[in-house]
Amino acid sequence: MPFIEESDLLELHKDVDKAQIINERLLDQIKFKNKELKKSKIQRNIFAGITAFFLIGGLAFGSLAAGLSMSNNYDRQNNNLLVSIDSLDAIKTRIDNLKVQNEELSLVKEFYLAKEFLDKEKIYSVQVKSFVDNNVTLASEALTNTLFVKTNPFYSYSLGNFETLAEAQSFRKQLVDIGFEDAFVASYKEGKRIQIEDPY
Repeated sequence: MPFIEESDLLELHKDVDKAQIINERLLDQIKFKNKELKKSKIQRNIFAGITAFFLIGGLAFGSLAAGLSMSNNYDRQNNNLLVSIDSLDAIKTRIDNLKVQNEELSLVKEFYLAKEFLDKEKIYSVQVKSFVDNNVTLASEALTNTLFVKTNPFYSYSLGNFETLAEAQSFRKQLVDIGFEDAFVASYKEGKRIQIEDPY
């Protein structure tokens, strides 16, 4: 028979005790993880149940709303058939008024689009007057062929918006002929004067 020394036997008992402690810890961890998994499974099931409840409720509400909407549309269609001739005339008048307003708005829109284009491109204009004060009532934002620009320390008033220098020079000559002898051509970009151009 084999012989085990007492020190080896004690070591063996210690190893067995350590293994038993480790096994107990592992069993505790497994139990804890199982509890966590059960909790998460219960939470997942509750969440799925609530989601399904709201989904089914939403579908039921949507179906009900669609049914009511279709019923209302059917009632409206029946009521529309009963519209009197007087109300049709009123509707025609309203449509005509809206067409006139639409035409006016399209003119305003074209004006602002042209003004935006002029602000971005280099243009030529004929300056006819400069003022020290900004209380000039001659300039109006509604006039598309006028420029009122601050060139320190003066405010300049220009007429005409021309794409080419030749057009502006021709207009300047006409203004000089009718009495604006100090008129000159200047180029502008983005609402600021770039330079004074050759008058001829």
